[in-house]
Amino acid sequence: MSADILTLNAGSSSIKFALYAAGAAPALRAKGQVEGIGVAPRLKARAADGAVLADAPYEAGGGHDTALERIMALIAQAFPGATVAAVGHRVVHGGPDFAAPVRVDAAVLAKLETYAPFAPLHQPHNLAAVRAAMAAFPDAAQVACFDTAFHRGQPWVSDTFALPRRFHAEGVRRYGFHGLSYDFVSRELARRDPERGRGRAIICHLGAGASLCAIEEGRAMGSTMGFTALDGLPMATRCGQIDPGVLLYLMTERGMDANAISDLLYGESGLKGLSGISSDMRALEASDAPEAREAVDYFTHRVRREIGGLAAVLGGLDALVFTAGIGENSATVRAAVCADLGWMGVALDAEANAAGAAVISAADAPVRVYVIATDEERVIAEAAIRFA
Repeated sequence: MSADILTLNAGSSSIKFALYAAGAAPALRAKGQVEGIGVAPRLKARAADGAVLADAPYEAGGGHDTALERIMALIAQAFPGATVAAVGHRVVHGGPDFAAPVRVDAAVLAKLETYAPFAPLHQPHNLAAVRAAMAAFPDAAQVACFDTAFHRGQPWVSDTFALPRRFHAEGVRRYGFHGLSYDFVSRELARRDPERGRGRAIICHLGAGASLCAIEEGRAMGSTMGFTALDGLPMATRCGQIDPGVLLYLMTERGMDANAISDLLYGESGLKGLSGISSDMRALEASDAPEAREAVDYFTHRVRREIGGLAAVLGGLDALVFTAGIGENSATVRAAVCADLGWMGVALDAEANAAGAAVISAADAPVRVYVIATDEERVIAEAAIRFA
């Protein structure tokens, strides 16, 4: 019998999972996901050596509970004798109360449910997976790992809004997100380049959800995301930064209620809304439509603008890092973001960027530019091991 750690990252229609052998450091055994939950579910998984363990649809019906049952059955078949000692969960919002991983019990779960309005696209599904795992693995420790936790030590000026102070005390503050990714990538940067890892870095987490984080000596100093995961950069379907007056206008002059505005900002905006074509950066890059090019141009313009602002927060820049789906895979986006940043010491090696090399900056550039694959599952597993 082997003691294992299972990690779960549940979205609205998917569950990403990974299985690790417990030990001094987690050793990956398998990784995969169930996608299309509730519509056209499909289970995909590979072993650590790349061998395909599953890649097939299953009958529609059921929700996250059914998906977790499929994951459990796969683990039992592929790894006979495996025993899950702890389940680590990505939970997007920890609110003002949770700044580190925590073992989940009924009281913790109830508290986390109160943060669902802060992250309506994520929190309910994160917690649905926690409840399903509690039922499936009653003897395992259930461990919540928070995307907001990495940012909790940021300076007060990066943590607050210019509202009456009572709102900050009540929890209305800049939480920041993608913290599990920033945790891994900042540590990986320090491992690869200790000098710059101790210095001033901006990490660009660019995917369907997108944000930037300014980091100095491994500490978060500021982020583009705020109270919710709507703020900052435009995303696949989320608007990013917007004048609050636009929302007042939509309410008073267009008669839109909170639900309609929420649907607009979370589901109909960003790349999808700007292009009218797709929320997928790959589809926009492949399109000849001018609207697709304008959407990509707006995205990269906003990334450049936020890099400039965060560099000012840091008082300069030593390293710029691209990560997540777009950041790791789109040479076009990386080139467009960096094209006008020569004034701050950023210059790319075009061939290295096109090849997706680990270091894509020109050899003589003062700022070193990296492409680092993120691994949120490993961060979750490392935390869960401590509770096993």
